[in-house]
Amino acid sequence: MTDTMPVVYVVDDDQDIRTSLARALGQRGFEVETFASATAFLDAYDGERAACLVLDYGMPGMTGLELQAVLNGTDSPLAVVFITGHGGVPESVQAMKGGAVDFLEKPFRQSVLIERIETGFALALDKQAAAQTRRALQARFDRLTAREEEIVARMLENPAEVSSKEIGNYLGISPRTVDHHRARILEKLEVRSLIELSDMVAKLKRG
Repeated sequence: MTDTMPVVYVVDDDQDIRTSLARALGQRGFEVETFASATAFLDAYDGERAACLVLDYGMPGMTGLELQAVLNGTDSPLAVVFITGHGGVPESVQAMKGGAVDFLEKPFRQSVLIERIETGFALALDKQAAAQTRRALQARFDRLTAREEEIVARMLENPAEVSSKEIGNYLGISPRTVDHHRARILEKLEVRSLIELSDMVAKLKRG
């Protein structure tokens, strides 16, 4: 299910920062949830809700950059805006390479943060839609049998040799059997041609 309410997660070990940001963002119409540590956030986040994460760079335990790395290893539809009181150029470069919307040094203007959050929320919704598309495509591939997967792999690896006879010779099965499998593959993957199949695989790889 897609959530459209603008949700902002604030992760900062400074209670005053959490309180002031929660108040300011709440007044702007955002739903706000605050956490005192990266691990507390990970324990609570379901991994699926599209949101913007306002993340302190320098925290004891798991740092903001480490949390970003964990999230980047998942399909979570989160956009990250870093805030920091002592980050330098190397840290900001690493954060931006990791896909952060911005790396703001404290004190920052609330108007700037609001603008970055709004940008982040739009990106998060895009990420959520892309993740849902990838999962739907993967679900189609999961319908294939082992033999059907072999035939798909052969077709993609050798696009110049995709006749049923050529594939049958390679796999040691009859062309008629290949024809049967190909029909089932197209049906299960919901594609009509090798070009559509190639496009489908490309979308999954980009994910």
